[in-house]
Amino acid sequence: MSIKMETGLGKQSAPSPVLAGSAGPYREQPPSKLLCVHFQCVWSSLIPHGQVAPVVVMPDGCVDLLWRDDRLLVAGPDVTAAHPNLTPGTTVLGIRFQPGAARNWLGLPMSEIVGREVNLADLWGRRAHDFSAMMSEAVTIDQQAALLQALLSRVLPTVAPPARDAATVFHLLRHNTGSADNQIVSLLARLEVSERTLRRRCHDHFGYGPKTLDRILRLQRFLALARTSRHGGLAALAFESGYADQAHLGRDIQALCGMTAGTLVRQIAA
Repeated sequence: MSIKMETGLGKQSAPSPVLAGSAGPYREQPPSKLLCVHFQCVWSSLIPHGQVAPVVVMPDGCVDLLWRDDRLLVAGPDVTAAHPNLTPGTTVLGIRFQPGAARNWLGLPMSEIVGREVNLADLWGRRAHDFSAMMSEAVTIDQQAALLQALLSRVLPTVAPPARDAATVFHLLRHNTGSADNQIVSLLARLEVSERTLRRRCHDHFGYGPKTLDRILRLQRFLALARTSRHGGLAALAFESGYADQAHLGRDIQALCGMTAGTLVRQIAA
């Protein structure tokens, strides 16, 4: 989305947002075997020193624990794209929770931190302060990643496994391309719960209801296809992702990300 700025030389356009992971080097790897039930991946992202455009993080239905600017932070689930304030030269280390896992680690429903970054010390108190002090001693990003996993492994015995129904909801909505209403009916039958119970559990584990989660995961299907597809235009990508048509795709991306589908695909291709 182009933002107009008033200057003494007339109006100028600010740099367009850049997708997170595209602004600079991005790495992703599996967590340790001990943590894999609770976490999907460990990742790191470097914001180049010359980076001037704002970074945009697409909603993905997930929650991440971050190490950034010498602080441990929790990035709650987003409904629309997030625009974190990242200083050029910053390295961000993250570890992403498995679906339904963050509730047990953080001790609160995800609906309380939707669209927010929360200092882990506000949730864990002294333990988070102690962990941050130890993390500050690690020099390289690899050392920090190894230490963060070691510290989380200390907490692991006190944390219950992720809720199975949360994983079922997430994976069914992520991989199915039917209408949201039909998918919710399937979920209700599979989980043998009422619609009200499903909605409550989704708010607890994902921060919002199943229809919003479905919308966000459909966007993620589109992003995955756009990264790997070698043929077909936006209409084909829209159909494969589960959108009604290209216009539906365009409206959803504009609403969730603040940019056009064409702009998004060009950034992915670059």
